Amino acid sequence: KKVQELGFDALEVGVEVFAKLGTEQKVRDFASRLGDFGLAVGCVRAGGTLHDAKNGPRNRARLDDAIKYSGWSGAEVVNGAMSAPARHPGHPAGSVPGSQSGWPVSQDASLDATLGVYDVLAGVFQAACARAADVDTNVVVEVHQNSPVDNSWSALLLTEKVDRPNFGINPDVGNIFWTYDVPEESFDDAIDNLAPVAKYWHCKNLHRVYHPENSRSVFLRVPLPDGEIDYRYGISAMHNAGYTGYMTIEGSWAGDQWHHDARSLDYAKAIWADLKS
Repeated sequence: KKVQELGFDALEVGVEVFAKLGTEQKVRDFASRLGDFGLAVGCVRAGGTLHDAKNGPRNRARLDDAIKYSGWSGAEVVNGAMSAPARHPGHPAGSVPGSQSGWPVSQDASLDATLGVYDVLAGVFQAACARAADVDTNVVVEVHQNSPVDNSWSALLLTEKVDRPNFGINPDVGNIFWTYDVPEESFDDAIDNLAPVAKYWHCKNLHRVYHPENSRSVFLRVPLPDGEIDYRYGISAMHNAGYTGYMTIEGSWAGDQWHHDARSLDYAKAIWADLKS
């Protein structure tokens, strides 16, 4: 109820939630219950590496399950980030996936990937898109640290190889920001490049505290108006590209999160209204 009162339209729900519900009827009942509060299941979140021997088979099965749950719940998107638990402990032997510290290296990064990685992934996503088309949903890859899709060129390469109308990208430029100690791509360039292929959009904002003597950055997550990423520019780029999907707000960590998320939502809606006027 509180989420809807703040002005949100939908929730992103993890595949684990639906797995615990188990049956088609229970998933449909869950979505209906959210609907009673004025909210939709906008996205089913899957994720995990799909090309490595240890985790790939399990995560491919999770992707299949997410597509199934998307059909049952009425979600328009299945979103996933292709990152894995840290294989090499220590810093900077491999920066910890999902950590709030950026290092000069990133596990499974596009900088280290071969074309064969994207060929394998393209085959996985082409098959997933065929299944998703049967339930009228989109398959989306999130631009994410510690993954082979961690900037705009790698996302565009995979999009070109998959070449399916219900495949797209989640241009989470906040993840580009905190992949390394020094961002490898500007926010403006990334969103300009990715807006035309976007089908879902995670939005977070951050302050970067750079420690050059340690080749390390620490990141503090804040509401959308308050960080270093210019979301007025980003929203304008998405509007100009004709984007009509969800804008998903990933909130700040500390303090009153209800207040922070309300500020982020009001800020984004005001910019979108200006662009529409």
